[in-house]
Amino acid sequence: MTIGSGGSSVVVPRNFRLLEELERGEKGIGDGSVSYGMDEGDDIYMRSWTGTIIGPHNSVHEGRIYQLKLFCDKDYPEKPPTVRFHTRINMSCVNAETGMVEPTKFGMLANWQREFTMEDILTQLRKEMAAPHNRKLVQPAEGTCF
Repeated sequence: MTIGSGGSSVVVPRNFRLLEELERGEKGIGDGSVSYGMDEGDDIYMRSWTGTIIGPHNSVHEGRIYQLKLFCDKDYPEKPPTVRFHTRINMSCVNAETGMVEPTKFGMLANWQREFTMEDILTQLRKEMAAPHNRKLVQPAEGTCF
């Protein structure tokens, strides 16, 4: 996120950016199909986050609740966070052994831009669940974890 007009711009520092994301996540997002917040309130570096995605309608994911872990290292938002499903899921961009969202298979992480947010990642993953190549994949038993 940059602030400025004309030819000048100011880059918003990492912690201010994360505070903005935290505030937005705590207020609730859109229709409530994705949400996120910090893992631990005393994490002064704001690195560990938990995300939740409610599976999209008309897919094998419908009605399921998926928990994810997002880790924003010191170079976020210049570089994307690492994203890992805690809840087991069968999806083309998720490593079947570890639950890691593989950047090379998930366009948003592969083509990361500083303006992207954790909300954007969760929303795009939900859209990916509903994509033709993922919407009918056989899923692990509900409630199992990586």
